Amino acid sequence: MGVEEDLEDLNALAESTDAAVDGQAALASAVDSVTLQPAPPILPPVIPPPAVPVVAPIPTIPPVLRPLAPLPIRPPVLRPPAPKRDEAGSSDSDSDHDGTAAGSTAEYEITEESRLVRERHEKAMQDLMMKRRGAALAVPTNDKAVRARLRRLGEPMTLFGEREMERRDRLRMLMAKLDAEGQLEKLMKAHEDEEAAASAAPEDVEEEMLQYPFYTEGSKALFNARIDIAKFSITRAALRLERARRRRDDPDEDVDAEIDWALKKAESLSLHCSEIGDDRPLSGCSFSHDGKLLATCSMSGVAKLWDTCRMPQVNRVLTLKGHTERATDVAFSPVQNHIATASADRTAKLWNTEGTILKTFEGHLDRLGRIAFHPSGKYLGTTSFDKTWRLWDIESGEELLLQEGHSRSIYGIDFHRDGSLVASCGLDALARVWDLRTGRSILALEGHVKPVLGVSFSPNGYHLATGGEDNTCRIWDLRKKKSLYTIPAHANLISEVKFEPQEGYFLVTASYDTTAKVWSARDFKPVKTLSVHEAKITSVDITADASHIVTVSHDRTIKLWTSNDDVKEQAMDVD
Repeated sequence: MGVEEDLEDLNALAESTDAAVDGQAALASAVDSVTLQPAPPILPPVIPPPAVPVVAPIPTIPPVLRPLAPLPIRPPVLRPPAPKRDEAGSSDSDSDHDGTAAGSTAEYEITEESRLVRERHEKAMQDLMMKRRGAALAVPTNDKAVRARLRRLGEPMTLFGEREMERRDRLRMLMAKLDAEGQLEKLMKAHEDEEAAASAAPEDVEEEMLQYPFYTEGSKALFNARIDIAKFSITRAALRLERARRRRDDPDEDVDAEIDWALKKAESLSLHCSEIGDDRPLSGCSFSHDGKLLATCSMSGVAKLWDTCRMPQVNRVLTLKGHTERATDVAFSPVQNHIATASADRTAKLWNTEGTILKTFEGHLDRLGRIAFHPSGKYLGTTSFDKTWRLWDIESGEELLLQEGHSRSIYGIDFHRDGSLVASCGLDALARVWDLRTGRSILALEGHVKPVLGVSFSPNGYHLATGGEDNTCRIWDLRKKKSLYTIPAHANLISEVKFEPQEGYFLVTASYDTTAKVWSARDFKPVKTLSVHEAKITSVDITADASHIVTVSHDRTIKLWTSNDDVKEQAMDVD
């Protein structure tokens, strides 16, 4: 009975739920009429939404003004005194911020490091301004005038180890310093007063005043020699260019084949003769223009002539004694069988093949280096450790030209095949090319980092080879005025370089590493190494037909190198 009652109650609940759609009041009455039993169904609790209380308005509180605490009073900071500037207008952009700097120093203290940095900056600015003033001043270029100006300013004329340019820079900085201190005008005024007083003196006193020209006036003999050299060089250059054009335009001419043939002969070079040349180390050697005679010189001061016609032996023909010091070089005339020798006794001598001294060239102030004959055979060039090279007249023995230009001793010299140019090299790591027709230095070849000891012109007219203590040989193009090749040739300094004199197809270098090397003039690659000497090789020479090469060394021996092909041809001629 209870279950049926429950079912009836549920049905009534369902009916009441359907009726809830019609209105909430009927649903409420139906629920109230139902009596729940002990086992009622579990229904999820209904959580009412939280009630949000009404926020009361925030009352406006009037602001309360409170007095600020007083700032702490700092003790005043004293600013270090700023260094005085040389000129009021010398300050740059710093002058625009003077007001800012003044205000900032009253609040911030300058540290010691900042002060040192500022002092260094000020000192650098002062040095820069001093250099600018010095560059704007007119300083004498002549060393005598520089010395006189230093003495007039009350300074020592020269310091220990000071060179000409350093002395001039010292004068420049001194004048700039006096200019900054405002004393230069007073000293220059005194200098003008001295010049005015000297100008009022007699003429002989005026001659004693320091006056120098900007050039050195040459003698009449030098003028005539320049004209003769110009005529000779023009003729030789025309012949050389005409031959070069003919070889270029002739289809039968094969230059590469000729170079290959010359390099093949050079590659087959072998030692043909060895002879003891002297009791002391040998220093120079030279073939005659026909290749029949060989001249050598040694540190004993003696030069010797050798007969090379009876190969494979060389026979001594003559001994030339006349120098009082060691001989430094020997050279044969390209025209006659005359021999020139250079010595450390500061003289050069001209000999004939009979052993007679024809001329003695005196004038150098220090020992001589290398010597060379002009292609015409009329002039002789000598180099010296007195920083000059000189040109001499063979016939009269007169000194035609004393040429300066190197800052240190001059060692090597060589004449162009045309006779118009001469190249000199020295211990200042520089080689210079001079025009004999005008006396000008037309080219300064800079590239070596150590003294340059050997220089040689190529017969082609536009290549020049130099070798020095940096163990390299440089090839220069006179047309482009720059270095074309740098050959790391030897393991020690290069004492001499020589182009093959006929066509210049190969180049020979001699070195203190006891070897001489042959290089191709086409690409400057090594062709042959001549290594028989036991000590430093000091000199090398090549015959006019490039058939023989001679080397002399500190081991006191003469080595004569000949191509195997030439030896076979000589044997066939004998047969």
